[in-house]
Amino acid sequence: MAAIVEASSVSRSALTLLSRKCKRILFSNCEILTRNNHTESVSDDTYDVIITGGGIVGTSLACALANNRRLESRKILLLEEGNKHKYEPREQYSNRVVALNKHTRVLLSSIQAWKHIEAVRVTPVRKMQVWDACSDAMITFNEDHLAEELAYIVENDLLLHAVETVLSEKKFVKVITNAKVEDISLPDGLGIHSNVRLQSGQTFRTKLLVGADGHRSRVREAMGVKYVDWDYDQMGIVATVQLSEPTENIVAWQRFLPTGPVALLPLTNSLSSLVWSMTTAEAKRLLKVSEEEFVDILNDALWKVHPKNGIVEGGMKALQQLLETFQLQTGVSRQLQPSIASIVEGSRAAFPLGFGHAVHYVQPGVALVGDAAHRVHPLAGQGVNLGFGDISALVQVLAEAIGNGALIGDITYLHQYESIRQWHNIPTMLTIDALHRLYKGTAPPIVLARSLGLQMANAIKPLKKFIMEHAADRGHIQKW
Repeated sequence: MAAIVEASSVSRSALTLLSRKCKRILFSNCEILTRNNHTESVSDDTYDVIITGGGIVGTSLACALANNRRLESRKILLLEEGNKHKYEPREQYSNRVVALNKHTRVLLSSIQAWKHIEAVRVTPVRKMQVWDACSDAMITFNEDHLAEELAYIVENDLLLHAVETVLSEKKFVKVITNAKVEDISLPDGLGIHSNVRLQSGQTFRTKLLVGADGHRSRVREAMGVKYVDWDYDQMGIVATVQLSEPTENIVAWQRFLPTGPVALLPLTNSLSSLVWSMTTAEAKRLLKVSEEEFVDILNDALWKVHPKNGIVEGGMKALQQLLETFQLQTGVSRQLQPSIASIVEGSRAAFPLGFGHAVHYVQPGVALVGDAAHRVHPLAGQGVNLGFGDISALVQVLAEAIGNGALIGDITYLHQYESIRQWHNIPTMLTIDALHRLYKGTAPPIVLARSLGLQMANAIKPLKKFIMEHAADRGHIQKW
């Protein structure tokens, strides 16, 4: 009997030792498996989201992700190719500004960035007047509601400073500057991670890689998606201009010339920001002329009376009579544009203009936002607003994915983002491109067609309201 008890005791001891060995082997195998799957607990080089491109859109996206209640604890890495951005408030305005719509302002307010912009300076636009130099056909926006804002003029560097200030307070977001991407490998059929290698030799892994790296996107190149693009052979001249007389400067002016549109955006009662599109050759010439000659040419662009074709004038008069018959406004209420006295020294510059669109914005574990996905002519001021619309929609679907227990790079949810944005972006981009091409023509039938269309849009209020709402990017609803 004692022998049996002793044997039993020995068996229990052996079983205990065996159990301990099995546990060690099991945990060892689990650790190896974990390493092979690159989970976050193994390496500090693994992130939930990596964003390449630390410009306005990329930095704002990082803020929006960190601000969302479902995503705020996710590890985010922002890779900025350039040096750390330094902002110093100064009296002179920057020559690069953006016109932010109401929905972009809501987004910036929700991530606590708008208060930093308001603390420095922002100019509201309460009216917009657009007219054709070849016919004087005109459309005005918000003429009857001057207390409301159509847009907000903000300097690019101030906007970037505001979102970077917010981002510096987010503990789960890491920013690396001078991060030049050397190589990108996207998930294959066996993995869920993308790998990003920098020229410094650092390598990072992520479940979701977001390309916010501009129209020459390395992420888009790695995806291998078709990119439809063309060069307009135009440049946009920008400058800060001094008005001839101080005024209540609340109007954005845009005149369509055969050579390209010229626009003035309000800054102060005596200053406006110029955005003037023209051929590349002419832009390079105007960058070299004296400031006095430049101002003369600019005033000529704003005020010169172009010869009117008889067919065009006859068609416009017939339309006016038709509108009066149906008791529609004829659009004769017109405000005279300002004249320019001088330009702020050193503010003249130019940048090339082009069109670009990625056929697909997403792949498993990868997404494109902003100029990496789309690039438009600045005539409608929609470039950066389209990018902010991308941010809002992407954060919305990622939060939904996490809430439903899916991976953050789940292609099902990324396809939702792509659908939401392409339904809005493609019509907007094609309309802008069509307007650019339409207003280049000077043949009487073309001038008459576009003039009738512009005047009809001005007279039919529901149509004008639809144009304003689409420009405000109502293609998404974000829940923060």
